[in-house]
Amino acid sequence: MNRSLARTAVRSFAAAFVASGIVALGYGTLAEAQAIAGFNSNQPVNYAADRIELQDRQNRVVLSGDVVITQGDLRLTAGRTTVSYTNAGSLRIQRIDATGGVTVTRGNETARGNAGVYDFNRRVIILAGGVALRRGSDTLNGGRLTIDLNSGLSSVDGGGAPGVQGSRGGRVTGTFSVPDN
Repeated sequence: MNRSLARTAVRSFAAAFVASGIVALGYGTLAEAQAIAGFNSNQPVNYAADRIELQDRQNRVVLSGDVVITQGDLRLTAGRTTVSYTNAGSLRIQRIDATGGVTVTRGNETARGNAGVYDFNRRVIILAGGVALRRGSDTLNGGRLTIDLNSGLSSVDGGGAPGVQGSRGGRVTGTFSVPDN
């Protein structure tokens, strides 16, 4: 892969990683959600995978096999990540898909699911299939997490996404700690 394509891929991964951080914090309080807005997305992005493939005619970059992407204190792991983009004069990311045991961690917060999608055009992030959110000892489990970046609304439901392995109907469950007074 030549240098300009490598830089393009790295920029794509940086945007994907910031989106993943939003997923990890999507179930927090307003103050905690505002903290992600202060995240420095200009930090270096490190990525590793067993294979990286630039599919130039399809306008996408695919990382596969034990994918690990880090930026600052954010870490994304997945079996496969696909970044779809347009390249009409300047690079513009359209969509990021992550599959195969998607996990996003930041500090003591973790979000897990079978698949994740960040649709840049609709400004929607979805984590589906056995969604498990953890912050310290607090937990939230469901089939699907949806974050609408336009409205700021985040929701978890018991059902999964059609066609996502491991997504089944059910209820949202969880636990939270009550501080001692």
